[in-house]
Amino acid sequence: MKMRLVFTTGILSLLLSAPLMANSELFVAPFTGYSFAASDLDATQSNSEQNTSVKIGESGHYGLIMGMKTKDPGDIYLLYSHQSTDMRAGGSFTPDTLADLNVDYLHVGGSLYFPNGSLRPYVTASVGLTQMRPSGEYSNESRFSMGFGAGVEYQLNKRFSLFADARGYATFVSSDNALFCDASQCIWNIRADIMWQGQVNAGIKLSF
Repeated sequence: MKMRLVFTTGILSLLLSAPLMANSELFVAPFTGYSFAASDLDATQSNSEQNTSVKIGESGHYGLIMGMKTKDPGDIYLLYSHQSTDMRAGGSFTPDTLADLNVDYLHVGGSLYFPNGSLRPYVTASVGLTQMRPSGEYSNESRFSMGFGAGVEYQLNKRFSLFADARGYATFVSSDNALFCDASQCIWNIRADIMWQGQVNAGIKLSF
């Protein structure tokens, strides 16, 4: 429900902005890349009371950005990113996989460009939700998150360009919070406030 609310809010924001930017270009930008976790989370396994650290495994991801360009120069957009990975104990290089995990980001954001000929460096920021969906019968978890990043776009022509960027996401998981519960138990009690994750992306942008 929270993911749907953010998606609906993002669409409404774009639609309500349209009359104010009637001459603005719309764009879609599919992308792919690699996600890596920048922080371990201190945790206690509920079934054994054993203290450990958990971390989202590194893996590839894909996604889509759609939005409209503004006059400043900049843009506003709706971003969706999907990663199929796992949650691991003790860091990324241990074979102790706790659960398969899908991680989705759904964000509303904006970018500011600094054009220099065909090259268009930019900075970007966004807000929205992170949804984590573990395997098995355990509950999905949705948390508020913020994103920020920087990148560069190369315009091949007015309608087609290539881009690459790096983004960081801060997901607010809350301290001493139970995550991934079923009817009888929760897998971990997390002792952290923020889960950090990084991405590097490359994609194409089609304007119309």
